[in-house]
Amino acid sequence: MSAAIPLRVIVAHCAYQMRGGEDSVVEAERELLRSRGHEVLLYQRRNDDIQGLNKLVAASQALWSGRTYRQIIDLALRFKADIIHAHNTFPLISPSLYGAAWRCRIPVVQTLHNFRLLCPQGVFLRAGALCEDCLGHIPWRGVVHRCYRASAAQTSVAVGMLAAHRWLGTYQRKVTRYIALNEFARGKFIEGGFPADRISIKPNFVDIPPPAAQCRRGGLFVGRLSPEKGVSVMMEALRRHPQISLDVMGAGPLHSTVVQHPQLRVSGWCEPREVYERMRGASYLLLPSVCYENFPRTLVEAFACGLPVIASRSGPMMELIEEGHSGLLFESGSASDLADKIAWAEAHPEAMRRMGDNARHAYEAKFTPEENYRQLTEIYRGAMEESRQEQVRWAMQG
Repeated sequence: MSAAIPLRVIVAHCAYQMRGGEDSVVEAERELLRSRGHEVLLYQRRNDDIQGLNKLVAASQALWSGRTYRQIIDLALRFKADIIHAHNTFPLISPSLYGAAWRCRIPVVQTLHNFRLLCPQGVFLRAGALCEDCLGHIPWRGVVHRCYRASAAQTSVAVGMLAAHRWLGTYQRKVTRYIALNEFARGKFIEGGFPADRISIKPNFVDIPPPAAQCRRGGLFVGRLSPEKGVSVMMEALRRHPQISLDVMGAGPLHSTVVQHPQLRVSGWCEPREVYERMRGASYLLLPSVCYENFPRTLVEAFACGLPVIASRSGPMMELIEEGHSGLLFESGSASDLADKIAWAEAHPEAMRRMGDNARHAYEAKFTPEENYRQLTEIYRGAMEESRQEQVRWAMQG
């Protein structure tokens, strides 16, 4: 099959209550496929809808959604889908999507945007520190520690889903191909028991033209204002250099605390156009997360805008950022080390500009729509071929 042959793709995604990078990735990939002549049907449910369900119904939906199962079968047959590409399925879509695809003999590609299938919280974080206690095990410890939304009941739902479908072999047999966003994430899923031969790597992408030459000044933070994003570490680092201020574009549970910091200029959630405009004028972007950032969309946006990144020396960041070339790394959770890196960046604007140029080159080599399309269609081809071979085996056995 040639990548030039138009495909009929169902994209399945459960949208988050607060729009984030994952929602943007889903939208960008849909438009990428459509722009190349493929037919794309979006099957979307929204996490907002769970508020209208009683707790027992919501819990059962996360384990198995009869509604999703029936709707996917109906859509797949009417649309004559070649492939189903799943993104977030928790909680309302549920693993019933895989069962529906299995019944229709349609291959499923699942993007692993976070670590939800290994950790109830999805980011390997507990009490503000990295935690891998559940990696490779049924994550019952997460219930004890109330890892998901600080609730034993809600964590039990997530753990019950994972335990049931691991036992049933859903993740091993009914997903044709997984997409990890980087080598680090792929390694974690293999360590967690996922089949290595079914996990491909494809990063996120953005479509941003090269930045025009202009004066760059100051630092920038873009993202959710929440504990796992290292907001407290960033604020403490700035207190060590009272003369340095920072622009913040984002919203979240720590907003009321962040706006009181005298060195932070908070503009709240902004449209991408506004974010890119500020990225083109900043000297560096901060990514101080204390959790494993799988592949933050803000990083590739920054690279595309010629903006170097100062990030935690943790997880995929060590793979994505070449220290001293496209950005700087600091010890995760260390306000003093982050303060030193910020001070160095402020004192060496020309070096940061060169790193920004290198970041743009990295974007052009790895994270453009063209390169992403090539990788995505290659993964689709592999999944469809594997599905065909499996159907031949079924026919021979039947």
